[in-house]
Amino acid sequence: MSERWAVAVLGAGIVGVSTALTLRERGVQVVLVEKCLPVRETSYGNAGILSSSSILPLNNPALFRALPGLLTNRSLALRYDPLFVLRHAGWFRQFLSQGRADNTEPRARALHALISRSQVLHREWLNKAGAIQRLRTNGWLQVYRRPESLAGTQVQAGLLDRFGIAHEFLSTARLRALEPALKPVFAGGWWIRDTASVDSPGAVVDAYTRRYRQLQGVVREGEVRTLTPQEDHWQVHFAGGPALEAQQVVVALGPWSRTFLQPLGLRLPMLYERGSHRHFEPFDPAVCLQYPVYDVDGAYVISPMEAGLRLTCGVELAARDAPHRLTQLNGAERMARQALALGERVEGLSDWLGARPVLPDSLPAIGPTRLPGLWLNTGHQHIGFSAAPASAELLANLMLGRKGGPDPTPYLPERFGLG
Repeated sequence: MSERWAVAVLGAGIVGVSTALTLRERGVQVVLVEKCLPVRETSYGNAGILSSSSILPLNNPALFRALPGLLTNRSLALRYDPLFVLRHAGWFRQFLSQGRADNTEPRARALHALISRSQVLHREWLNKAGAIQRLRTNGWLQVYRRPESLAGTQVQAGLLDRFGIAHEFLSTARLRALEPALKPVFAGGWWIRDTASVDSPGAVVDAYTRRYRQLQGVVREGEVRTLTPQEDHWQVHFAGGPALEAQQVVVALGPWSRTFLQPLGLRLPMLYERGSHRHFEPFDPAVCLQYPVYDVDGAYVISPMEAGLRLTCGVELAARDAPHRLTQLNGAERMARQALALGERVEGLSDWLGARPVLPDSLPAIGPTRLPGLWLNTGHQHIGFSAAPASAELLANLMLGRKGGPDPTPYLPERFGLG
């Protein structure tokens, strides 16, 4: 006889674990399904920033001004496979069409609702999981090499003002005093004070998984091949081993969600932002970074982590499983060495490559599909780590018929014809 569960959550990255944990805290019998634990995919490789300021969708009016430079395919901020872009030209037209000025602030409000609530929940969960020591609450720095780049940040600053996100302008002198590890190559920047970060995103996901297990949540390791709808439940079939049955299923498979849903007749308009990271020892441990730093003109983020200084590079638009190209990561290392004293690469840690799931409006898909009992919590682009707990809370409210939290309308899969 197959196992039978109230809910099966497919995917144990930060979004899937958050979903399973939230449902389990509310007394739901949940099985969390993952190919192999610990997960070292998208949720593992990010910069570890719980970014309250990441509320401006990437497809905003400023993108149109930047497009001529980005289309040269020589920018460290963006590289793309021309054949991939041509193959998905309709998707990119839809993505750009969402970047209208009148459509920017409503989406910013939707992102803010998830991220601000997640800040609260991350702190609560880290406390309960015995991992609060991993949380830093000193904010992060966005810095600019060119004065004209810094001058162009007033729109973002105005948006942060409207949403009550504390930030401080940094002159050259103020930046130097705040973060002495940075070399004097910057014209200034912003200290986003209402932002937190962690010293190991993978360890945070592992801590939440342990917390879920402590609440008698069950984990099933195995590669899910297919879902089969039954009269009043779903069968989850694995590459090996027996199937399990669940009254409801949540697909939280990140960049694998699109291909997984296609056999069910659900065409999720998802593409991928690929990115990489590399770890370094500090050149001088006595002068190490105190804050995560986003060098906007250098197109990288560098964060102090448990394993060293983690350097993350710009976006590559290519097939999810395309070969790893090191152009951007090597370029980011060159730029970072101009800005601070990096030591050698951390021994035993190889370069990491992952993909972030992107939907055309830069908002996640959270809610029911038109197939009874099948739910989505996916498509979080670059805000998955920042928004996962509130996304899980929102989905749990919808599944259990509870009220509260943000208006679910902006995130519902029905906006793509899936509801």
